Amino acid sequence: MGDETPGRRRCAGCRKGLSASAFARDGNRRDGLQTRCRECVAEYSAEHYRRRREAVGKSVRERVDVPSGHKLCRTCGEIKPHGEWHRNATASDGLSTRCKACRATRGREDHLMRQYGLTEAERDELIVSQGGVCCICLSAPPAHVDHCHQTGRVRGVLCFSCNAALGQFKDRPDVIRRAATYVEGNAWKPTLVAPGVYRLPS
Repeated sequence: MGDETPGRRRCAGCRKGLSASAFARDGNRRDGLQTRCRECVAEYSAEHYRRRREAVGKSVRERVDVPSGHKLCRTCGEIKPHGEWHRNATASDGLSTRCKACRATRGREDHLMRQYGLTEAERDELIVSQGGVCCICLSAPPAHVDHCHQTGRVRGVLCFSCNAALGQFKDRPDVIRRAATYVEGNAWKPTLVAPGVYRLPS
């Protein structure tokens, strides 16, 4: 009874009196917490997984000895300290299933596919086809996928500066051509075609 004090509760599994932070959230319960502590839930989940796999004749991943304060990332296979993970209050251990590095990688992959319909492999093939450089300046490393904002068609992979320049020019070929003419030394000047009548450069 003494374990049921404010901020503490008894785990229905190990029967230990633990702080509320040792329990994952459960929106269906009055106090908003699961009845078993995170450690007991993790042990139960592992055993349930093992029984389920064995019942259908599938192999079972062997349990990895993970030091206290660390967690195994099933994506990259590395054991990392808890500081390398984002928090997830609904998870049994309070941490995300992927480490921060793997989540960042997955986020980039999802962005590429969602925004441009490309996989990382397809993007890399495009960079190789450009000779490994920005296809405008032909010198800087390509880092930004460029696409037509009207059709959505991917045009290439540009460096930061060239990609930003296209954005400043609003992707308008006529403006870009005038800019090139200007840079080449042909100053922007109107041409007198009749008294008081001037023609602007095209």
